Amino acid sequence: MNHPILTNPQSPIPFALPVRDDEPSGIMLTALLVRDDDLPTAQPAPRKPHFVFRCVAAVGSALEWLFGFASLFIALAVLAALPVLQFLSLGYLLEAGGRIARTGRLRDGFIGVRLAARLGSVVLGGWLFLWPVRFVSDMARSAEIIDPNGRVAANWRFGLLMLIGLTFIHIALACARGGKLRYFFWPFNLVWLVRRLLRGGYYTEARDAVWEVFMSLRLPYYFWLGFRGFIGAFAWLALPITLLAVGRAHFPAAPLVGFVGALMLAVVLLYLPFLQMRLAATNRLRGAFELRAVRADFGRAPWAFAVAFVITLLFALPLYLLKIQIVPREAAWLPSLVFIAFIYPARLLTGWAMARAARRPTPRHWFFRWTARVPLLPAAAFYVLIVFFTQYTSWNGAWSLYEQHAFLVPVPFFGM
Repeated sequence: MNHPILTNPQSPIPFALPVRDDEPSGIMLTALLVRDDDLPTAQPAPRKPHFVFRCVAAVGSALEWLFGFASLFIALAVLAALPVLQFLSLGYLLEAGGRIARTGRLRDGFIGVRLAARLGSVVLGGWLFLWPVRFVSDMARSAEIIDPNGRVAANWRFGLLMLIGLTFIHIALACARGGKLRYFFWPFNLVWLVRRLLRGGYYTEARDAVWEVFMSLRLPYYFWLGFRGFIGAFAWLALPITLLAVGRAHFPAAPLVGFVGALMLAVVLLYLPFLQMRLAATNRLRGAFELRAVRADFGRAPWAFAVAFVITLLFALPLYLLKIQIVPREAAWLPSLVFIAFIYPARLLTGWAMARAARRPTPRHWFFRWTARVPLLPAAAFYVLIVFFTQYTSWNGAWSLYEQHAFLVPVPFFGM
């Protein structure tokens, strides 16, 4: 077949032929007219790091995760000890269990560990570098007590002001570079900042990074989830706890009223951990009142529900020992470490049980459903018995019955 030849001097290919790829001659001519530099060049495969470097990186990543988890743990304890901000801690615990319920992966319950490691590095680095300031401040105060108008006291005051300024600049430079812990021990952060400013665009990059970190904290979301989780649980607990508290009153029918409240509380406890977790998994307040859905989930994973229920109540019992004596407000975060240490695993286990139920389309055999009910009532009855006697051992008396830390805010709120 004859093809007209069209010449285009501007084209990198000297001859452009209107050929058809389905013709053998067209395929040969196309291959001949393509230059070598138009063909894609093979890129060499990136070399993997040495085994030693990979091991060091893995160890460093593991240590960073552990430090982030410790920082997150302390942050939850501090938030749990602060009125109103307690809902942030409760919201995080509910979200951790809710994510496991939605995905079925245990690792999804550890939210924001890497971010907590970065923020924890900033707090730890700043705290360490404030120790020299505290020491010089004590020395200046001692010198002022000994000789208020003396030259030594004036020198200590001047040195303290200089040290405060230098410490502030150093901490600010370490935070400007990224806030990693190693930057607090690097003395040349100013050199890095000057070079980065000369390249341009640092302000925009830093502003966007700070905003991204702030938005990734999702503080309004956790607060709103914790508040709804509190409302849902308190709606179930208010009447039984009130009747149980009335049982210690001085009128003839008071013991009967308290007994009815204890029975109601035992029945509520059978559903409440999973109703509250359903609220977190579906992000709907209505989920805290869907009894039929929880019963269906129990039929699909009866023993998982039984284990989660028993562990939740078992982990809640030792925490009542910390309510015997009131804790000073400035040290309230110390016992809240114990609260978080027990409640966090219970939330994760409850989410795991609901995830197992979601993976099974049909109920289990009747034998597993009925045998899983055996430990539920004794565990609930024993928990109610302990709760009843805590009103006589707790500092807040009958009001402590409303401080159900296993389902409400992690730290007793009447003591705040």
